[in-house]
Amino acid sequence: MKAKELKAKDAAELKKELDDLLKAQFSLRMQLATQQLSNNSQLSKVRKDIARVRTIMHEKAAAK
Repeated sequence: MKAKELKAKDAAELKKELDDLLKAQFSLRMQLATQQLSNNSQLSKVRKDIARVRTIMHEKAAAK
């Protein structure tokens, strides 16, 4: 997910995207804890996407 794509979305879409990413992160953490996660890099990718979405949300809130 690119920052350019996120900047084109409105606040409601960003909130939904953040919720989806947080659910995905939880699922990956549970898979990691139960030794079912085969690709550990997915966890860091999701974390970076969450940070990206939160950054864009804060930028849009500060611009108002």
